[in-house]
Amino acid sequence: MEVHALAKRGWSISAIARHLECDRKTVRSYLNGEREPGVRRSSAPDPLAPFVGYVKARFVEDPHLWASALFDEVVALGYGCSYPSFARQLRAAALRPHCEACAGVRGRETVEIDHPAGEEIQWDWAERRRAPWGGTCYGLLGTLAHSGRTREVLCESMDQAHLIEAIDSVLRRLGGTARHWRTDRLATVIKPGTAEVQASFAPVAKHYGAIVVPCPPRRGNRKGAVECGVKFMCGRWWRTMTATTPEEAQVSLDRFWATTGDGRLRPPGRYAEPGELAPSERPRWPTVGELADAEVLMALPPAPYPATVEVTRTVEDRASVAFRGNRYSLTPGMGGMELVVRHRLGTATLEIFSPAGMLLVSHCLAPPGAGSMVRTPEHRGALEKVVLGQFSTARPCDRKANKPPGAAAIAERAKLLGSGGVDPTVDLDQMAEVISLAFPGTTETSGEVSA
Repeated sequence: MEVHALAKRGWSISAIARHLECDRKTVRSYLNGEREPGVRRSSAPDPLAPFVGYVKARFVEDPHLWASALFDEVVALGYGCSYPSFARQLRAAALRPHCEACAGVRGRETVEIDHPAGEEIQWDWAERRRAPWGGTCYGLLGTLAHSGRTREVLCESMDQAHLIEAIDSVLRRLGGTARHWRTDRLATVIKPGTAEVQASFAPVAKHYGAIVVPCPPRRGNRKGAVECGVKFMCGRWWRTMTATTPEEAQVSLDRFWATTGDGRLRPPGRYAEPGELAPSERPRWPTVGELADAEVLMALPPAPYPATVEVTRTVEDRASVAFRGNRYSLTPGMGGMELVVRHRLGTATLEIFSPAGMLLVSHCLAPPGAGSMVRTPEHRGALEKVVLGQFSTARPCDRKANKPPGAAAIAERAKLLGSGGVDPTVDLDQMAEVISLAFPGTTETSGEVSA
């Protein structure tokens, strides 16, 4: 800095060198931009210099070539330093080319996209493993892009039927729908590898009067509002959630988004026009709930899209299957079987089918999480008959009693052994002969053997 300041004042290089007590070549290097303050050039030759051409050529062929693989190649060509030195020299020389497709958004300039009120709602799944009730918990989030109001519904699957049901539930919690639905490339919504809407999902968007707008490939930040909602939910609710069932978790989640979620503050600069405030007036920070209440959303149809939700359930010992916090009865004698439970959205019935597709029973749907046992009179009577038929007043068996083989067992033994197996016999004469051979001093008296 002093070299440049003195040069601007008209000092010569020799005068600057005498004043700073340094060499004239040093002053000239600073003035020509050949040297930088605090950066010393090493006097030792650069070990990577002979291989720079080869390294650049390899990076042109493959910009993502591993440094360890490249190190093996340059060692075979005569490079003599270690791998840490090679990696450090590679970074210092900045030889690896920039790949825009793999760079993502880190380090780029960003700008907030203007979202008109009631124009767009963003969708995304939040998958949480090792849920307290077992398995994986799937949550569908819908976020109004203008205000940031978010609602979420928990599901047990991410198939299209569960997605449609969750969309309808989220929209009814929001009080309406926006004109555009922005989503990433969900396979149940967008055809994989394209920007076209699935033929099976197009009637769903038409039913609600919405237009599906997919995000560009590998640009999930285009729906940054719902991405922030996922991060906020995971950090503020999921980590401290104490529910042990999906029904309890859904109640807790609804309360969380309606209170903590809607109570978040938003910067006033995004929603206030310049010149609206007086010079001495301090801008007020609106909440998410206040901004969302001012949004005008499209009305929802009276009934959800008639998709059919299908799940597999195992029959328990009470001759019933579980479905969303309630139990539904079956005929006795089917314990342990896996049956198919179907519910068509917009109806108040629940149908249970056998694995072969035969309809077994149809029940009236109970409110989710009510803990009800829905049992028909026929099933109740059949189950009571089976349970009462198992009762007995007989005395328990004596497990230590003497019970030798009976006549039936002896007869069966005789069939297996022949004539010698009718009744066990002992040949006393033959036994006495064996004993006499074993013990020579033995004598036989009156048919008895004595020693």
